[in-house]
Amino acid sequence: MPNMLGQRASDPSIRPDDLAGDVLLRGDGLEKTYGSSLPFTRSVEVLTGASLELRRGEIVGIVGENGSGKSTLLKLLVGALDPDAGEITRGGSIGWCPQETLLYDRLTVRETFELFGEAYGMDAGAVAEARDELAERLDFERFLDYRVDHLSGGNRQKVNLGVSLLHDPDVLLLDEPYTGFDWDTYQTFWSLTEELTADGTSIGIISHLVNEHERFDRLYELRDGKLELAPRDGGETA
Repeated sequence: MPNMLGQRASDPSIRPDDLAGDVLLRGDGLEKTYGSSLPFTRSVEVLTGASLELRRGEIVGIVGENGSGKSTLLKLLVGALDPDAGEITRGGSIGWCPQETLLYDRLTVRETFELFGEAYGMDAGAVAEARDELAERLDFERFLDYRVDHLSGGNRQKVNLGVSLLHDPDVLLLDEPYTGFDWDTYQTFWSLTEELTADGTSIGIISHLVNEHERFDRLYELRDGKLELAPRDGGETA
């Protein structure tokens, strides 16, 4: 069973005891290059020194063109990939909602939450309580006994988000989290993020396009392998 928390105690690039104040997650000078096994093809530098801090109770947005390295950055922060250079420092538990759902098609939704709850080290009662609350909020209660491969794309994404929230993480990292949501679920998503940040959760949202700039405390653009503060509407930086 893979460690969905992305915690790698043996990885020297992850230093969980070196954060101060309200900073819960920090990436310093992260670099990542993808090599090619094909002859006469070049390696691709995706990240060339990206740095980011996520603080308690804030929502940070990261935008960029397709292929700019947004998903790679998130995978490095969560521990699913190792950086070629740079350091990652974490001060709490991580919830990860990847763009490609890490769900098992042959399991029911109920079994999925049991499996991830075990990975998070939760007891059965805590899993059931959190699952039922999330199923009600995100409107997938009637699908708890459906197999994952029988769900629509939108409902798979609801379960994907629910799994990332199951253990009440300190930091929530989301990659295109509302793909396939209907309007009501989209509104519920933003209501939920407001409640989480009010309780001190730090949220990082990676998206191809962020339309509602006012919802974010800071916005970054990933360009040429580095993160830069993105201008707000009207030209002001976040």
